[in-house]
Amino acid sequence: MGYDAEATRRRIFQAATAEFAARGLAGARIDRIATEARANKQAIYLYFGGKEKLFGAVVRAKMAEIGNATDIDPDGLADSVGRLFDWYGEHPELVRLLLWEALETPGEVQGEAERREEFRRKAARFTENGAGGGPADPARARAVQDLMFTVFGLIAWNFAVPQLRRVVLDEEDDAASVARRRASVMEAARVLAESHGFG
Repeated sequence: MGYDAEATRRRIFQAATAEFAARGLAGARIDRIATEARANKQAIYLYFGGKEKLFGAVVRAKMAEIGNATDIDPDGLADSVGRLFDWYGEHPELVRLLLWEALETPGEVQGEAERREEFRRKAARFTENGAGGGPADPARARAVQDLMFTVFGLIAWNFAVPQLRRVVLDEEDDAASVARRRASVMEAARVLAESHGFG
């Protein structure tokens, strides 16, 4: 059987995602990624161009993954938030990667312009003219961006700081507690949306 470059890339990517989520950019080791991926270090440099570029590729891909798996529906914001909450719960590595990125990547991050454009596209769905063709009202567009950023924070915080969850809420991650927090975030998003004139 011949060498499968695509399979090797997938293994490297999966191993790198786990390594970076656990140890961050500075703590991650190409040797460990190569061993876990059953690949050699040269393949990592060939396919991804080094540790920093690999880290950026992992974060961009995870952001694209959540963007493809879930979407914010202006006509069903609370349900959209519930689906995002579920996705974050099933993929806790994204929160960890974003926290490491914030700590270890000063200034502009890899793919920042593309990410910004993607969020603008999502926000445009909420504005009266943004999806149809005409320019959106700038104040309304800003309100949507504020709303989205706040809602993402409400969701992610549940998975970013398990120690605060235990201290503040005095609970572990049993099914009933997760369901209660999910419902709470959905209700908060609904109230926020109404206060911003949406929904």
